[in-house]
Amino acid sequence: MTTNRREILPVPPASVIRKLPAMGDLMITAKRNGATHERIGTVETVSIEDGWLVCGGAAHNSRIDPTLITSVIIDRTSVMQEKVYPRIDFRRGEEVLFSVVGFAGLEPFDAALAEFGPGEVLPEEPKEPRAKREEAVLDDPGAATLQAALEAGTTVTIGLWRRGFEQEWTGVIESVKPAMGFINVMRPDFHLHLLGGTVAGWNDGAALDADGKPTGLWLAQGEKAAVA
Repeated sequence: MTTNRREILPVPPASVIRKLPAMGDLMITAKRNGATHERIGTVETVSIEDGWLVCGGAAHNSRIDPTLITSVIIDRTSVMQEKVYPRIDFRRGEEVLFSVVGFAGLEPFDAALAEFGPGEVLPEEPKEPRAKREEAVLDDPGAATLQAALEAGTTVTIGLWRRGFEQEWTGVIESVKPAMGFINVMRPDFHLHLLGGTVAGWNDGAALDADGKPTGLWLAQGEKAAVA
């Protein structure tokens, strides 16, 4: 079994994605325009629909276009409280399209990837200092629609769209909390971290930036398919 702390796997991205159900609890996370959208739990199925890979189950609802992924990078350098949280970065060029973080430790993670063998060793990335940010507040335009959904107590779908990746969560928002510069919605199977000041308003459920363009984050009442 490989001991590389960081490596690039020279295998088709779809082959790696199909191994996710064997890794146990994990997080699929993607970022766009200040929003971080995370689904947490076990991927129960990986299917294919119109050429896209679909990660499904009670805790996951993600759609991925594997043809846009140009590299797969494994990183085993993240350690918190003596536990390793291995990560897979699926990249499009120099940009991370989305990442997968293993919550069950190295053993199931490495076992799922064992058939691919060791990859090409990469240097470890330097740890960047945490940026200081002004504290987000609940009257931030980014929080308005989230706060309204909280007060209504109804089922909503929150999604993040970016070219080649879509992810959704459907449920009831139980809290909207500002912390460390972000507006946060936290559920056991879902986290949304929205950087304060990145959403200027909403139009028909789509979050807009200061130029009035969709940021990729959206919210709909009930269940709704992802939108651009």
